[in-house]
Amino acid sequence: MLETLLAAARSWFGPALSPAFTLWGSPVTWLEIVAFAVALAMVVANMRVHWVAWPLAIASSLMYALLFADAKLYGEAGLQFVFVAVALWGWWQWLRGTGADGAPLVVHRLPRRAWAPVIGATLAGWVGLALLLDHATDSPVPWFDALPTAASITGQLLLARKCLENWPTWLGVNLVSVALFAHKALWLTAVLYALFAVLSVAGWRVWRQRLREQAHD
Repeated sequence: MLETLLAAARSWFGPALSPAFTLWGSPVTWLEIVAFAVALAMVVANMRVHWVAWPLAIASSLMYALLFADAKLYGEAGLQFVFVAVALWGWWQWLRGTGADGAPLVVHRLPRRAWAPVIGATLAGWVGLALLLDHATDSPVPWFDALPTAASITGQLLLARKCLENWPTWLGVNLVSVALFAHKALWLTAVLYALFAVLSVAGWRVWRQRLREQAHD
């Protein structure tokens, strides 16, 4: 079934999946180039706490779903559809969401009591997804694929609620993802996630500054 869907997608989006150029001995598709640009714009918008980040997230997720499925990174591909759903929720949160005090949602820290459940759910998600990928797909790297997939869901949920801790979560995800995509010779995407890692540190600093400014308002 999965192979049939992929074959249909390749026939529909054949030109987008055709090589635009070769990087370090591996082809870079037109789809990967466009997804690269849209995803980079998304992270910059996140740093600025601008709602346009969410429609950009939806667009880039749909493009990466096809790209990752074509590379047999099924965990990463499936994650993109979770991202689309969370992006719709996050979009609403940033426009209409409220904090615990009922005021409009602002950048804040995750309460300490929530750390253990968040970390525990992430680890459980990693193990569960890795076992699923190992038994239900032909993924050559189920555990490697599942780790950033599970942690990305955590990061996306924290981002949607404007929790500062989304940035260190993304930093970890991005560093693991660089190694994963390099292993699969998705070089442009590996470069993108290296940039994401740098932007995660920058975003962390920008949001910490925003927290300090909010404290003085």
